Amino acid sequence: MKVTLRFRQIVVFLQLLTLFSFAGCASLSGRIRVGVAIGAFDDSSMADTRNRIMSYFSEISTDDVEFLPTFLDGKHDASEQLLNVDEFIERGYEVMIVDLVIPSLASTITEKAKAAGVPVVYLHHQPGQEDMDAWDKTCFVGFDDSQAGTAQGEIIADLPNNGDANGDGVVSYVMITGNPVYADTQYRVVYPIKALTDRGIEVEELLKQSADWDETQGYDIMADAISQFGDRIDVVFCHSDPMAVGAQRAISEAGRTVNKDIYLVGWDARYDGVDMVNNGLITGTVGFDNDSLAVAAVDAAVKFLQGKKNEQYIWIDCVSLVAESVLNNNA
Repeated sequence: MKVTLRFRQIVVFLQLLTLFSFAGCASLSGRIRVGVAIGAFDDSSMADTRNRIMSYFSEISTDDVEFLPTFLDGKHDASEQLLNVDEFIERGYEVMIVDLVIPSLASTITEKAKAAGVPVVYLHHQPGQEDMDAWDKTCFVGFDDSQAGTAQGEIIADLPNNGDANGDGVVSYVMITGNPVYADTQYRVVYPIKALTDRGIEVEELLKQSADWDETQGYDIMADAISQFGDRIDVVFCHSDPMAVGAQRAISEAGRTVNKDIYLVGWDARYDGVDMVNNGLITGTVGFDNDSLAVAAVDAAVKFLQGKKNEQYIWIDCVSLVAESVLNNNA
């Protein structure tokens, strides 16, 4: 069995390439220091992005200009990330790329950056609109979670039974969420369900609980849900693949089988989640091209360095991965 990728037309990748294609960095010269403040180095969803930022800066360096990115770890701590930003500013870094520990930090970071004249490219976690409007030398590079949430819901809506595994006419679901402090969590709550109700599918929420992106908590919540609701559960929506992996383990231990008497969808399309979709243990997952995220963030930073403006929001493509067996049942 293999994974089948179904690309959603969220943002056309060619548009992204056109928008951020540079004919070299002829307007820049010398050694340019770039501060990259990562929310947490142990965040697996950012590991590939961090590595690609490093390699892409190396690729676009020339004999005339050398980009020198420095990465600092926010360690999941708001105070630590502010110290990192202060260090970049005090040492005269020319531009910053910031993966926010929490979205509310954007206000303080933008204020500090504006006072120092250091442009900021926010990525991954979206600041509030007020913070985005505070200075025209900030932009956000990231994922449109509303449209990705729709894609997650459509995985279920496209099933022959629309996700009604027990055939009672109602799609009863459990939702295992991420950290509610992030705006993207709210999008992930609303839009998968909207994708179902927009199709006229009747739904029932049995449980919605945060597992804070954690596999073990995902397992515990799912085990408790099965104990409480049993066969009433048709679908489990998870806001990360690690949580889906934990949920799948609880489902299996309870004697139920994903894609037969229950459906399970994840979010990230990375690592274990992809393998489990590949093996038919998870119905599907949605995710993003982290390589494109890194490239777009670097290109936006270079554009600021060149004295040019960026679009306020730069969105990255979403992909859906669905087990081949599920797609075959739809044929």
